[in-house]
Amino acid sequence: MITSPYLDGRDRYERSMEGWVDNTHEDAFTHTVRLTDDDAAVELVAVCTPSPGYEVREAAARALAGAVDPAAGARLWQLGGARMVAGFSRRLVDLAGSGPGSRLFVDAGIEIARLARQVTKLPREATAGLHAGGARACWDLDTTGWIDLPGSCFTYSPAGRALLETRPVSTPMVADLYSPPPGARRVFVRKRVMRLVRTGSRLHLFHSMHDNVHGFDLHVEINLEDGTVAAADSVTSRLPYQGICTEPQGKIASLVSQPADGELRKRIQTQLGGAGGCAQLYDLTADLLKLLSF
Repeated sequence: MITSPYLDGRDRYERSMEGWVDNTHEDAFTHTVRLTDDDAAVELVAVCTPSPGYEVREAAARALAGAVDPAAGARLWQLGGARMVAGFSRRLVDLAGSGPGSRLFVDAGIEIARLARQVTKLPREATAGLHAGGARACWDLDTTGWIDLPGSCFTYSPAGRALLETRPVSTPMVADLYSPPPGARRVFVRKRVMRLVRTGSRLHLFHSMHDNVHGFDLHVEINLEDGTVAAADSVTSRLPYQGICTEPQGKIASLVSQPADGELRKRIQTQLGGAGGCAQLYDLTADLLKLLSF
């Protein structure tokens, strides 16, 4: 039986995320995430070092609306000293606990870690020839500025790199994402919206993400009668490398006719993600599936 705890007593659920990055410190950024759903709203602010450290220097959380366990937010200052690498999600769960609204704090922390992988601090001279070098110069800076990018998706695989030499590739990347001016506010801004809509025997899952370099609008439809994925599609209005990132986007169609079960989240790790896939497409889909229970 496919259902969602977020649809108890209703046929529609929506959650939105607003996140942004401020260049507030010489060697660190301040990341702010606000998560709002039909029942509550929370905010998490963290000062974090960029790649390769990804260390939380300090963190503060608060409830903005609704029924939220105040102790959950109060404990998140203990994130100080944690690194946003493997095991970070477990640390978030341990600190947030299981009270009302705790899951929103956990997801806010995950979004902080994702924001930390969008902006870095390279010497300003490293970006001097960025405009003239085009997409290739940006790609080279990416693999210099973020230690975990090589091999993380198709774009940063050898096959993706080779396409820079064989087809036109465009990018919205700008110098301020690699070396932002001191004190710059909202260097990177992201908006996500997730929505579940139950209509008769169908469950529709929507997830959009729009920021400085990404534009995704994802839809997955589940047939509740036979427990399979009836439709899956994604519209990409903006990609970091148009002409390279476009290659794995069609993988979303591979979900059609698959069982919508507890193993689907594991299967999409290789179907949508990995060195041949798209990390953003995988995250967007996985986040939707986390809202379901099987």
